[in-house]
Amino acid sequence: MGKVRLTIAFWDYDRVRPLIDGTIQPEGIELAPIISRPSETFFRMLRHQEFEVSELSLSNYTMLRSRGDDTFMAIPVFPSRLFRHSCIYVNRNAGIAAPADLIRKRIGVPEYSMTAAVFARGLLLHEYGVEPEAIEWFSGTQDGLQRPSRIDFELPGVKLTRMPLEQDMGPMLERGELDAIISPNAPKALGWPDSPVRRLFPDYRQTEKAYFVKTGIFPIMHTIVLRKDVYERHPWAARSLFDAFVKAKEWAYQQLVETDALKLTLPWVVAEMEETRRVMGRDFWPYGIEPNRVSLEALPQYLHEQHLAPRVPAVEELFAFDGTGAKA
Repeated sequence: MGKVRLTIAFWDYDRVRPLIDGTIQPEGIELAPIISRPSETFFRMLRHQEFEVSELSLSNYTMLRSRGDDTFMAIPVFPSRLFRHSCIYVNRNAGIAAPADLIRKRIGVPEYSMTAAVFARGLLLHEYGVEPEAIEWFSGTQDGLQRPSRIDFELPGVKLTRMPLEQDMGPMLERGELDAIISPNAPKALGWPDSPVRRLFPDYRQTEKAYFVKTGIFPIMHTIVLRKDVYERHPWAARSLFDAFVKAKEWAYQQLVETDALKLTLPWVVAEMEETRRVMGRDFWPYGIEPNRVSLEALPQYLHEQHLAPRVPAVEELFAFDGTGAKA
């Protein structure tokens, strides 16, 4: 019996590179990798279901499942994660010295439903008491980067202005027409001398570390999904893909601690790896449901609180299995 050939779309992460070059191959599957930026991949998958397997926004996927939409089935693999204190940028002249100062301010976001923004609003609410309804929101192009809408939603009780694509939020933040931006992409003005833009949390690394120690949340941005027709034809492929992703991540860990000659162009990459494991544990980027339960339960709650999901789906509803071989 020959292998099943599946197209798979994802970004070029170190933790998936062995799946791109064929160093690691899922059992029974021949992968046809398509490398594209997440924003493009998500639009093509959510609007057109172009790929058989794909990286996908965890918030958009969870929104669909909360509505009873089973177009995709996820496996508990998380190729993108990032703490989001670092993605809140403010105009220096907006009078924002602390998170509470965001109340009644004008805040831009490339996409209101993107996972980065959902987690940022969640931490602002639960850690600092800043409610999304107390902010005037804007969405649209940022510094020339356009993100066409990839999932439809309504926002009762939230003031959101969807701006035309030609209206760029980056210059608006610089000029003070927006007080802040929440975005995975740093504003171009951030690195300028005497820039009008700064981060809300200047020492974000220490803030994020303390947040993890307190909450146990390492925010998950993306997951891996199979298209429904693919999963129904080849349900075994979900487990095979999961196992291959786990092996690829272990390969990436090994590259980070290589001391014979550094694989990454960072002088203290080994020290960073050691410190990260001290704070977050040896497998600090885990796959599977149980080691990620706190983060996986936080996101559906945030989506519901932010009027983006009609209900809070159980984590087990979201995945084909739990990562231990059991059915989720």
